[in-house]
Amino acid sequence: MKKNSFARWFDKFCSRVTHITGSSSAFMIALGVIIVWGVTGPLFNYSDTWQLVINTGTTIVTFLMVFVIQQSQNKDSVAVQIKLNELIAATTHASDHLISVEDLTEEELLVIQKHYQKLAELTKKKANIQKTHSVEEAIRRVEEKFQLKGK
Repeated sequence: MKKNSFARWFDKFCSRVTHITGSSSAFMIALGVIIVWGVTGPLFNYSDTWQLVINTGTTIVTFLMVFVIQQSQNKDSVAVQIKLNELIAATTHASDHLISVEDLTEEELLVIQKHYQKLAELTKKKANIQKTHSVEEAIRRVEEKFQLKGK
């Protein structure tokens, strides 16, 4: 499916804005604006207009950021789902029923969740976390992967 030019532009724009606004620099700028606004309060006698400036500005920024952040989260969510689907598809003993599990109803998800909760309980009873997550186990798994790939 080919994206139109606006959708491509908006995608790049949202990625950049999300990255920039999530930075410490953006936080410091926002904090600076609030400090300047607070310091100028006495100059404007804490007037209604003075209050309206910050209220209007923050409301507009918040309103627009909801859409920007939601677009970025939607994109990230799809990417994560694709990666998880690849892992499920590539794993021999994984259930293919879990591919696109995000499309199930809440009721169907609860049934699957109960299955995995029971599996987790059984695993806790039988597994020794120190043995299943040892350095030696990690080395063995890496060696097996390279042998499977013929490297």
